[in-house]
Amino acid sequence: MPGVIVPNGPEGGVPIRSWAPDLPAGALRLLQLVASRPWATERVVAMPDAHVAEGVAVGTVFATRDVLVPAALGGDLGCGIAAVRLDYPAASLSRTQLEDLLAALTKRFPSGDEGHRGGGAAVPDALRQAPLSTGVLEHARERLARRHLGTLGGGNHFIELDRDAGGDLWVLVHSGSRGLGGAIGAHHCRAAESLGTKPLAGLPLDSEPGQAFLSDLQWALAFAKGNRDRLLEQTVEAIQDLVGDTLASAGRLDVVHNFVAAEEHDGKRLWVHRKGAIAAPVGVHAVIPGSMGTASYLVEGLGEPTSFGSASHGAGRTMTRREARETIRRGELERAMRRVVFDPRRADALVEEAPAVYRDIRAVLESEADLIRPILRLEPIAVFKGR
Repeated sequence: MPGVIVPNGPEGGVPIRSWAPDLPAGALRLLQLVASRPWATERVVAMPDAHVAEGVAVGTVFATRDVLVPAALGGDLGCGIAAVRLDYPAASLSRTQLEDLLAALTKRFPSGDEGHRGGGAAVPDALRQAPLSTGVLEHARERLARRHLGTLGGGNHFIELDRDAGGDLWVLVHSGSRGLGGAIGAHHCRAAESLGTKPLAGLPLDSEPGQAFLSDLQWALAFAKGNRDRLLEQTVEAIQDLVGDTLASAGRLDVVHNFVAAEEHDGKRLWVHRKGAIAAPVGVHAVIPGSMGTASYLVEGLGEPTSFGSASHGAGRTMTRREARETIRRGELERAMRRVVFDPRRADALVEEAPAVYRDIRAVLESEADLIRPILRLEPIAVFKGR
């Protein structure tokens, strides 16, 4: 049977199945908490990149029948990876050109807590006019949508240029719904806590608050995808400006990893919650990134039933940001990044994202060999990390 059954906590609950060979004790306790909640059904699943986070461990997948759990999805609703292959030889870009490109991207895309200044970005009508559940959230959209559409998050969010085995250039983008997704998530977490039993209170789908969350969540997912689309398109434009040519593209993907969706599993219609995990149905392609200095992989889903057709969303951290700052020195990061162009002026801050902070992506993929099949290795040649 795929995965390994791990013990429940004293409160019992549904079974817990883990693909993580080195599941941290703190992450296990969080999985046990999820498994013990009254809305959990069938099983709780841990991906091989599972690690501790607030509320629910990153790399957690679980299902409910008629309840949505806002606190189980993290603060960045709809966060994910977008990718595209360009018909251009990556080796044709010199190190100087890559450095110039990163400088241009840094100027073009606000990151971290920053947003566009002035009038900001043009927001499509579908995102600007769709109703949200409260006037407060609609006011937040009026204030933040133009500032945050086409911006990069902080921490592990990135824009990356990669080279595949055939030498073609790829662009990868990791970003999400930014401040608006955070506002939506926080609002509905408070609503759930006012109605349900803590921790991880749920919202019944047949209630007005449950329907309000589902509607707002769909908007956040659309905004997150629109954000990645804008980042990807404008990065490709910047590359075309650099090389002085229009480049054909193919293989475009968008893979979300903080979301809930209605799916059929075990002969039942379930609401599958994924925090830091991707859907990997049979034959569907996805991208699983490594760290800023190691390879990412194009993969094909195998639709493993016991994982709810899920897979890891990345390599997974092995150190907290504080531990990374206390352990890793600037020189270690620079040595690890010697083949990858990045902004050396930010090396002291980027030790939090050093390759040594993450699991070996090859080991992660080996642990989930029954969940996905690697198709193509993507080697990083330049990376812009959010502040």
